[in-house]
Amino acid sequence: MVVLALLAALTACAGGPAPAPVAAPPPAPPTPTAPPSDEIGPHGPTVPEEPVALARTIEAAQATVADPARSPPEVAAAARTAQVAYEELAFHPDRLAPVLAALPPGPGDVTNTIVTAGRDLLAMARGVPGDELPAWRVVEPLPPGRLRALYAEAQDRFGVPWHVLAAVNLVETRMGRIASNSEDGARGPMQFMPATWASYGLGGDIDDPRDAILGAANYLRANGGDTEAGLDRALKRYNNDVRYVRAVRAYAGLMQADERAFLGFHAWEVYFRTTSGRVHLPVGYDEPQAIRAVDFLARTSPR
Repeated sequence: MVVLALLAALTACAGGPAPAPVAAPPPAPPTPTAPPSDEIGPHGPTVPEEPVALARTIEAAQATVADPARSPPEVAAAARTAQVAYEELAFHPDRLAPVLAALPPGPGDVTNTIVTAGRDLLAMARGVPGDELPAWRVVEPLPPGRLRALYAEAQDRFGVPWHVLAAVNLVETRMGRIASNSEDGARGPMQFMPATWASYGLGGDIDDPRDAILGAANYLRANGGDTEAGLDRALKRYNNDVRYVRAVRAYAGLMQADERAFLGFHAWEVYFRTTSGRVHLPVGYDEPQAIRAVDFLARTSPR
């Protein structure tokens, strides 16, 4: 997976006494407005460290994503804020319990599910954050409506649930944002090894989103992924690690329970964690060789 390199860098993922009762809950912070993509900043949105304030930020962001009356830019901005909050909790699991204690059960369950998935993926990462950014190319993903239609087409043809395909796409390449090969040579938005693609790619283009999604559905079905009983086995064939299976299932379950969660995941950006902190790799990032994070930040940060 390309995204496993991201895990010195990854995003997503899962005590303490509850706060004392008060007459009324503290007001939620204003819902973040959506900055243009070139204003996300070199390190992404800033979220509070204090547990109750962080819980309120997460709750407000989740409510915005879930609200069909909100505009796509508002949803995307809220999802990006939540993404960074989840990442901070995944990298600092000691902070999770007091945040969960300050959240209502529904938002708390979602937060715990995403942070736990992130912890599983982080545990699969190779090495620790270094001082370099990867030789990657980051592109604009297909619009959410187009991707959702492709997942549906694959589900209709092969019987693999659309939300499972979306979750694989999310974990592998952030739904197509990372247009680079993995360290092991896997390619395309669904990260196929060329030999596997030759058997399951249906003669399509490994780098084409539609072809890749259909190929992934074909591969998963061939390994039992069109049935609930066989899905875990099929995902383990996709990546031979139970932590990968748990993470994909976690994201898929959230999208199955509430399809608007897909819109939130679709908005997640690409970040790479380095000794210089979390670095945002925006659309247009295209480095043929690894580059020092400090040099990239010096070149791109506002002056």
